[in-house]
Amino acid sequence: MPLGLIALAIGAFGIGLTEFVIMGLLPDVANDFAVSEAAAGWLISGYALSVVVGALGLTAATVRLPRKPVLVGLLVLFIVGNSLTALAGNYEVAMIGRVIAALCHGAFFGIGSVVASDMVPANKKAGAIAIMFTGLTAANVLGVPFGTLLGQHSGWRSTFWAISGIGVLALIGILVLVPAIKHAAEGISLRKELGAFTSLQVWLSLGVTILGYGGMFGAFTYIAYTMTEITGFNATTVPWLLMLFGVGLFVGNWIGGRMADKSIDRTLLFFISALLVVLVLFGFFASNQVATVIALLLMGGFGFGTVPGLQSRIMQYAGNAPTLASGANIGAFNVGNALGAWAGGLGIAAGLGYTSPIWIGALITLVALIVILVAMGLAKKASAVAPQLVPAS
Repeated sequence: MPLGLIALAIGAFGIGLTEFVIMGLLPDVANDFAVSEAAAGWLISGYALSVVVGALGLTAATVRLPRKPVLVGLLVLFIVGNSLTALAGNYEVAMIGRVIAALCHGAFFGIGSVVASDMVPANKKAGAIAIMFTGLTAANVLGVPFGTLLGQHSGWRSTFWAISGIGVLALIGILVLVPAIKHAAEGISLRKELGAFTSLQVWLSLGVTILGYGGMFGAFTYIAYTMTEITGFNATTVPWLLMLFGVGLFVGNWIGGRMADKSIDRTLLFFISALLVVLVLFGFFASNQVATVIALLLMGGFGFGTVPGLQSRIMQYAGNAPTLASGANIGAFNVGNALGAWAGGLGIAAGLGYTSPIWIGALITLVALIVILVAMGLAKKASAVAPQLVPAS
């Protein structure tokens, strides 16, 4: 395994941590800045929106530049943003810091996916992407609980200083360990990268990403309410139960990467189908504590098991212009996150109860399953007509 993949994973760990850890620190942040919980929540929403902007804008702006220096520059942006958040004397400066840090998120994962796949043979590309995303899953399993504990005991700013330190470590790792893989800059242009979006399969891949991730997060966003109000868990046990979800993310990402190296489309079909089954069963048995614990683990595993395949699929169908499409897919994950949270919230607001987000998530996942089946059918049809033009799936 190329050591550069570890450096990319460390960067992914830091980025995942800065995105998710603030959820456990919102009360502390709100008290410090004397703002409402809703206002503090915009530190999360503002971050998510900025991820989409950065995924498209920064990736497009740097498409002709050598990828290693771009990754270094993105990590510098990440360090500056988190340091500014830690130093913020008021809410507005903290928001600026969050936005700056978020801008690097989508571009780092988009460009990093291309760099990771370039470091390994063709039959190991999805696995290499999975290794990078292992940092993101580890952030959920280990980083968020311990980052929250650090912030609660030493002040929320200490957590963001620690995240800045992780950014420095990742920066050094990329400088030392990631090779400066040459790519023909003269053959790369924004027009060529945008040309990837003339492919129907690229758009279908983006649709599967939005819907597949949206289905998982439709159920997960409000899972704390489901566990306390429906399942009957004590609120103090929820953070530790959520670690099971993180373990599922970690395992699913690893298995999904290995499976996608053998067949991307069949892997996506398996994981999306399995996620649908888990969500339906979870909806029926949400009042059972044992069933809920199992569902948390499986929901994370099957939900995140799609990620290496989804990222590989869009790069595959983008052909020789994968960078912007890869970044767009990272933005699509965040759009899916927002879609799931919004749709699940509609169910609760309509008075359908705290199991309604699970059923809504299952419905969104069903649509994702239909889209991937359509995409597979069209790819098979195109392959029969011109097999040399269609990537193997």
